[in-house]
Amino acid sequence: MSALLLGGAGFIGLHLARRLLADGHQVTIVDDFSRGRRDSDLDAARAHPNLRVISADLTDPGTYAALPHGWDQIYLLAAVVGVRNVEQDPARVVRVNTLVAMHLLDWVAPGERVFFASTSEVYAGGVDAGVVGVPTAEDVPAMISDITAPRFAYAVSKLLGEAAFLHTARARGFDAVVGRFHNVYGPRMGADHVVPEMSLRAAGGEDPFRVPGADQYRAFCHVDDAVEAMLRLMATPEAAGQIVHIGNDREETNIGDLAKLVLRVAQAGPAIETSPAPPGSVHRRCPDLSKLRRLTGYEPAVTLEEGVRSTFAWYRANGAPS
Repeated sequence: MSALLLGGAGFIGLHLARRLLADGHQVTIVDDFSRGRRDSDLDAARAHPNLRVISADLTDPGTYAALPHGWDQIYLLAAVVGVRNVEQDPARVVRVNTLVAMHLLDWVAPGERVFFASTSEVYAGGVDAGVVGVPTAEDVPAMISDITAPRFAYAVSKLLGEAAFLHTARARGFDAVVGRFHNVYGPRMGADHVVPEMSLRAAGGEDPFRVPGADQYRAFCHVDDAVEAMLRLMATPEAAGQIVHIGNDREETNIGDLAKLVLRVAQAGPAIETSPAPPGSVHRRCPDLSKLRRLTGYEPAVTLEEGVRSTFAWYRANGAPS
């Protein structure tokens, strides 16, 4: 099987690439390295004879024109993500995420199969407004509660992508699967996400240990489980034309308890200093995985403690990515 990973040098992309290579497939990564990284993890993967890496700008239609067709699977993972990026330059988020999606849609050929990486943020406004329940299924209203808030630029760009892929696939005769990721974490994901961010501060001996939004609840999904869910969806014909939630609904936890777990893994015992969550941060997030289970038989396999331990170990050894 041949797979094209657009944005494949990033967090989820490289984990997916390594899994596909381990399963014996041919993999091509295209990345502009604005978010993806050239590091020892990528270097190790590049040594595999079945991996090709292309450095190119995915907002440029010429990048797609230079690519062949005939892929068994195409994954669109390229995007500007992260609260810091969204708050500092929301216009870039909208521009990059939209152009990458639109140029791919102009290029993809009938009969090909595409995975579009989306996010639980597309319905987060409805949770805060009290019109969307938790755990949350795919058929709830997608709602942006405050279009002027910079953090919603990301949600808007992904909501546009969902609609564009589903409708264009039906009109043009290719398969599209939309996966909404829910709090995926793991090694090599940058430093903005709460698990690596806490891991770095715990490894650095912060005391008192700051815990914003300690009363908020999340259901964290290790990247290995997320990759397993993606591969199962792409191998399931019935998933075409579907929006499917990807996550782990087995161990919903509050951020205060997550902090205690990270500190226990780090063998650290600082005082804990709580504070309010950042503005716009949803109080609770947990996916309803009924559709994913029904389509693929997926079950999360990595416990929160196992995942935190592996993530902490990676960040203690590697530090914050540059």
